[in-house]
Amino acid sequence: MDDTRDFTELVDLAAEGLGGRVLAANDEFFAPKEALLKPGEAEWREGEYTERGKWMDGWETRRRRSEGFDWLILQLGAPGIVRGVVIDTSFFRGNFPERASIEGCALNGTPGLDELIDAPSWHELLPPSLLAGDTKNKFRIADDRRVTHLRLNIFPDGGVARLRVHGEVKANRYGGAASLIDLAAMEQGGYSMVCSDMFFGDRQNLLLPGRSTHMGNGWETRRRRGPGHDWTIVRLADRGAIQWAEVDTDHYKGNAPDSCMIEVCDMPGATADQLLGSEVEWTQIVPPSKLQPNARHRFATEAMPQATHARLSIYPDGGVARLRLFGHRVQGAQP
Repeated sequence: MDDTRDFTELVDLAAEGLGGRVLAANDEFFAPKEALLKPGEAEWREGEYTERGKWMDGWETRRRRSEGFDWLILQLGAPGIVRGVVIDTSFFRGNFPERASIEGCALNGTPGLDELIDAPSWHELLPPSLLAGDTKNKFRIADDRRVTHLRLNIFPDGGVARLRVHGEVKANRYGGAASLIDLAAMEQGGYSMVCSDMFFGDRQNLLLPGRSTHMGNGWETRRRRGPGHDWTIVRLADRGAIQWAEVDTDHYKGNAPDSCMIEVCDMPGATADQLLGSEVEWTQIVPPSKLQPNARHRFATEAMPQATHARLSIYPDGGVARLRLFGHRVQGAQP
């Protein structure tokens, strides 16, 4: 990855929407471990208490009165290389951990908790590092090893609101070249590199698994008041030949685009700047086509060229919940 790039633009490998889940914690007296991966920002509820104390939106352990530290183990939604983490202590002001560290390991299948805890492959990704309270603490990770699980250690105790684990998906490849797969799927390694606008909804939402859950779970642009149209460019998980596409406007009822178009190009390793250049040869596979609100649209492609990237254009603006690009892998490395 380009070291000058903001790692928070990369996929959150631990996101609940991808299947990330917290498996275990040694303590969660004040606030549950599952809250750590909740989507959205942490919230504050003034004056709200539970039978155990102040209600806090995050994971919070009791005050430690013995030696040691607290820890939590999570399974990534998509295995990959971690490029950076955000340890968010929002609203934890007098009760945040002094330091935190993160370890990772790579295990096949779905290991049990005992196997995870005792796995010999745990290695340090982030050494014990100072945290600030009520802050999104960002740490860049310099480790190219693929991981499937993480262990967050907090010293000695306290609360963390959210954990975001940004990186590059390195999925297991199931099936051969004859298998029909969604070449744009985030869980396969698809990634939305750049877009014209995402005022209301993040472009990465387009590639999440499953149907969208609400209008904020897709990609939505602001209302366009001038000429032009909106677009996003997706790096496919593998070089492939797309056979059919699905554009889903689920939940977009008064704000769906009027129409869309899909083009592809074959440029392995291309950067976002290169893909935005005038010399790129884009091939149309779905011509300008009308879209309906709150509906799934399927389009057979007009051509099946070898491709590494796809560009979805929407006219003139609006929201799209999901984009699926089904096809076959072809010879060559990942784009």
